Amino acid sequence: MRTTYLAGAGLGLVAAVVFASATTGPLFIRFLLFFVTPLPIALAGLGWGWRSALLAGLVGCGIVFAFAGPPTALAFALTQAVPMVLLTYLALLCRPIGETGLQHANENGPAVEWYPAGRLVIWSAVMAGVMAVASLAVLGGDLEELRKALGEFIKATISSGLPQTDGQPVQISEAEIASLSEIAMSVLPAASAMSWMGSLLFNLWLAGRVTFASGQLGRPWPDLAAITYPQGTPLAFGVILLGTMASGYLGLAAAAFAGGFFVAYLLLGLAILHYTTRGRPWRPFALWALYGTLLVVNIWIGFVIALLGLAETVLHLRARSALPPGPPPHPNA
Repeated sequence: MRTTYLAGAGLGLVAAVVFASATTGPLFIRFLLFFVTPLPIALAGLGWGWRSALLAGLVGCGIVFAFAGPPTALAFALTQAVPMVLLTYLALLCRPIGETGLQHANENGPAVEWYPAGRLVIWSAVMAGVMAVASLAVLGGDLEELRKALGEFIKATISSGLPQTDGQPVQISEAEIASLSEIAMSVLPAASAMSWMGSLLFNLWLAGRVTFASGQLGRPWPDLAAITYPQGTPLAFGVILLGTMASGYLGLAAAAFAGGFFVAYLLLGLAILHYTTRGRPWRPFALWALYGTLLVVNIWIGFVIALLGLAETVLHLRARSALPPGPPPHPNA
């Protein structure tokens, strides 16, 4: 128990320091530091339990509160601590397999069923959508305020980045600012949700890999290539997509959640490709080619892979691959 508290307090201090460091320096470095801020909390949760993650979040909030004030501490709590504490709590949930009627042996004791990894992905998509909507509300209480805030941000960013003429920054017209603001409003909700979700899942996965390698992970490593989503997920995604056609904040909110669920189905499509290529001699070359293509033409190939994930609901591609059941022996499989 003492180790749990020490790990939580120490990792909470690390999270606060990383969060504070994300407020200074070049833009890319700030984004990178902000992206990995939840990692210490995830390490505490997966390695020493959700109470350690909760303590890490509280310590981090307290330090940020002391040095940056209540608003910043609240932002840290809502965007970094609370989501990761919830995810690590769910990741370590388990119940006896006898309650579900499943038959599976556990070498280390009574057979248990762990919280499905696929549901963690869906929870991440929901939380990412909520955080994206909250970010939009902070930027502007209504569409006009949001449009004005985006215009001012774009103007300041472009003016500082454009080359100067005779020592003066190059000016851009108000019409160009307005046009860019409209484009930003159309892509910002989904892009923001995708960024939030990427941060949550990447840090949860990386913390899992670190704690698994050290023998500290509080649960068996899940078979990520075999993840499934709740049955109503495709219907929910369809309703969200219909909601994107609404006007005003409702449409922006739907676009935010659509971005999160798009990432979820992109991950499901990648899981299908990993699963169905197991045991094939050409698998490494195919996967390298896939991720290389995804990196270069990420938008179009991403849509195709997400459609593959949606098709799994009807086609059951992994079941048709006739692979033997059971998780792989190692996270890399």
